Amino acid sequence: MNLMSSDPQALLEDLDPEQRLVAEHQAGAMCVLAGAGTGKTRAITYRIAYGVRTGAIDHDSLLALTFTARAAAEMRGRLRELGVGGVQARTFHAAALKQLSFFWPTLVGSPMPSILEHKTSAVVAAASRLGVRLERTEVRDIAAEIEWAKVSLVGIENYADTARKTGRAGVGKFPPERVADLLDAYEVAKKDRGVIDFEDVLLLTAGMMEQRKDIAARVRGQYRSFVVDEYQDVSPLQQYLLQCWLGKRRDLCVVGDIAQTIYSFAGATPKFLTDFTLDFPEATVVHLNRDYRSTPQVVAVANKLLSGAKDGQGRSLEGVVRLLAQQPSGPAVEFHALENDQAEAQWIAEKIRQLHASGTQLANMAILYRTNAQSQVFEDALGKASIGYLVRGGQRFFERTEVRQALKTLRAHAATRSLIISEDDPATAQSLSQTVTSIISTLGWTPEPPQGTGAVREKWDSLQAIISLAIEEEAKGAQLPEFVDHLLERAEAQHVPTVQGVTLATMHASKGLEWEVVFLAGTSEGLMPISLSTTPEGIEEERRLLYVGVTRAQHRLLVSFAKARHEGGRATRKASRFWQGIWPQESIGEASAAKTKSASPSANKTRKARHDAFAQGASKEELERFEMLRAWRSETAKELQVPPYTVFHDTTLISLAEIKPTSLKQLGIIRGIGPAKLERWGSSILALLREGP
Repeated sequence: MNLMSSDPQALLEDLDPEQRLVAEHQAGAMCVLAGAGTGKTRAITYRIAYGVRTGAIDHDSLLALTFTARAAAEMRGRLRELGVGGVQARTFHAAALKQLSFFWPTLVGSPMPSILEHKTSAVVAAASRLGVRLERTEVRDIAAEIEWAKVSLVGIENYADTARKTGRAGVGKFPPERVADLLDAYEVAKKDRGVIDFEDVLLLTAGMMEQRKDIAARVRGQYRSFVVDEYQDVSPLQQYLLQCWLGKRRDLCVVGDIAQTIYSFAGATPKFLTDFTLDFPEATVVHLNRDYRSTPQVVAVANKLLSGAKDGQGRSLEGVVRLLAQQPSGPAVEFHALENDQAEAQWIAEKIRQLHASGTQLANMAILYRTNAQSQVFEDALGKASIGYLVRGGQRFFERTEVRQALKTLRAHAATRSLIISEDDPATAQSLSQTVTSIISTLGWTPEPPQGTGAVREKWDSLQAIISLAIEEEAKGAQLPEFVDHLLERAEAQHVPTVQGVTLATMHASKGLEWEVVFLAGTSEGLMPISLSTTPEGIEEERRLLYVGVTRAQHRLLVSFAKARHEGGRATRKASRFWQGIWPQESIGEASAAKTKSASPSANKTRKARHDAFAQGASKEELERFEMLRAWRSETAKELQVPPYTVFHDTTLISLAEIKPTSLKQLGIIRGIGPAKLERWGSSILALLREGP
């Protein structure tokens, strides 16, 4: 479809039935409950574009709100591609800051105070005022508690009682009453410096609109309808501001996924999403559950993971969130228990090397884990294997020295157009990619990457990413000035170009992203759920966090944990409780005593090798048959109340999937199918193989 077509109905041709319902709804309240990978951003951007194209909404009167600058930039980019580039898509903070900056001189009669970029210095000053010495981790934790109190609309006078009621029994060695003193001293330290923090921007904007009806009328006169993405992550403070913007109007479209509520520790709450129809009983509710991201194998694990799960209010997610896979069948999800952390990291590095050798780009692979501290062992293993990597959450891409230098040089050339040949001389004119490559080469980039890893390779990867982006933008017709503007916009939004290296990230940092291959590492008790989560609500949030990790995988998901921390250490770790009923028992070495007696270690090793070989070399049809047979075996075992392996071992199912017998005689030849099993299940298996998945 031509996205720039003047016919607004043409936009609807690209949407599935549920997405189309979202796009066609243009007035009043709407709640879109969108599962992972179901195209929610597509649905809401098409809704906006369709409304503007049909004249149902004025692009100047709509404000689309997101939670990250990157998401806002992505939405603006999609809207430009749909021909409605003038629509405002901003984070809550960016929208509030724009309004506060505009009205502050009128409101106060003086320039707006500067914003405290980091709370560290003010927290230290507050502690010093109270005669308290803080460790580095305590400074960080107090800063986080300040943010929680503000976004949760908890006043200093109520902090101690509220903290205890919500299970926040102080910070480190400081009880809630002492934390309240630190919060109060922090506000004094800010006032002494004449600064405000990021949370103040939202508080002051909302307060401004409540106190000044004339200002509220002007803001509401400009923005008459709102779209809020990731609504499950909204905080009480953000909801308060949103209500101030809305006034008495009902034109609000919210989009969210209850199963991806993972930021309650920072004040986010899904109650505004789950209770949306209580506040807006007339709202249209649409469920998006067609998963266009992941294979059926990954989707099946995601759905099983949520079986019996609860939302932030303790309500069951059973039936509320269930994905329907739309992608073709892919490899079976792999589960591996390694001896120790180093062995796990080395196994992942070797697997990445194999996948890369078979054609999977490094940038299409990611290793996800629970805490930042886990990254080092993977960095070491990848470095020894000479595999490039990028740690998400490390130094920001656009803050790297080589990237800043490249952007500065590109801007200078764009301003003087010194390397842009006149279009009247096409024989000597350079393309955008040629121009950018010429400029980047002056900064030390070479056509071939340097050997090994480390700072030299990271610099090359960064510069290569800029060249690769230039090639992409060249296909869209961009010249150097447009390309530089595009880079500046990406820098503002921290929208990092693709770097050719494996991504290392925590599961929290992975939200909103996706990769062809995902390694979920360290998924053992104590890490998943993290040992710090002791309440039922905390445990459920950890389950949802693991669900986020699973649903990042498009084609291949490999799950692992290490039984011991160090080589020679005690193998006391067990697979996460969340894998119960999902993780194959033979993969953990926890098979029943009956199985242990009947199978020698060498036999189990042979079976595993057979399974791995099949997973690597099977055709799509064979994998589909195998998954179908496993599902049948699971149901049969459940009916008989016996372990699945007593029906058939995986090796027997693999032979059935590969050979696809068509008669009882052929079936009886297959190893693992004796006369009793042939008589009992032979006809059922043949019928199953005939009918197919």
